[in-house]
Amino acid sequence: QVQLMESGGGLVQPGGSLSLTCAASGSFFRIVAMGWYRQAPGNERELVATINAGGGIAYQDSVKGRATISRDNAKNTVLLQMHSLKPEDTAVYYCNTRGYLDYTEVFDAWGQGTQVTVSS
Repeated sequence: QVQLMESGGGLVQPGGSLSLTCAASGSFFRIVAMGWYRQAPGNERELVATINAGGGIAYQDSVKGRATISRDNAKNTVLLQMHSLKPEDTAVYYCNTRGYLDYTEVFDAWGQGTQVTVSS
């Protein structure tokens, strides 16, 4: 019912920049929030940044000042822009979208994940 298309992952050098895009498609009534999570080897999945329908934004402390999350509500798309990347940013990044399929049924969708590697 809801499909998430992720793009932008890859290999970047330390200090470099990268943008991740997630687009939601399918049949749904309303999106409440979209964001990005990440999981490094041996670690639990953690929030990177999220933006809700009202424009409220939350960032993980480790990326504050280095990341910007934005949205295009008309296209159901969220963009995460990161700069000054560090090796510890290396992880699989997952798009997350929450909302309503109809007036009563909620959904919590996850993308397949895209690899981000920060290395020389």
